[in-house]
Amino acid sequence: MKFLRQFAIILLISFLGEILHILIPLPVPASVYGLILMLTALCTGILKLTQVKDAADFLIEIMPVMFIPAAAGLLESWAFLKPIWGPVAFITVLTTIIVMAVTGRVTQYMIRRGHNTSKGESL
Repeated sequence: MKFLRQFAIILLISFLGEILHILIPLPVPASVYGLILMLTALCTGILKLTQVKDAADFLIEIMPVMFIPAAAGLLESWAFLKPIWGPVAFITVLTTIIVMAVTGRVTQYMIRRGHNTSKGESL
């Protein structure tokens, strides 16, 4: 029952993101609106992490499975991608390296900031 409640909360927030996508005329995906709503709810205390943690952990664990349909779609589009596969592969590798580097730097900054905070400094 706990998982059903947690999934229902996540689905409700995703649904609210879909509604915002319809109401706000910006080129922002509904999933981004949902993520912003979830972050806001968690940061403001409207929603406690324990209210969605188990379902969220499960969804993160099965995330690789969610990419299978996208990969199958790419295979179906091979005729269109074949002439440009080189630049696409280069851009994919380059952006992956950039994202990894930025993520690493931000993580290092947050860890250092956390160590400073634990020594008595405030945020």
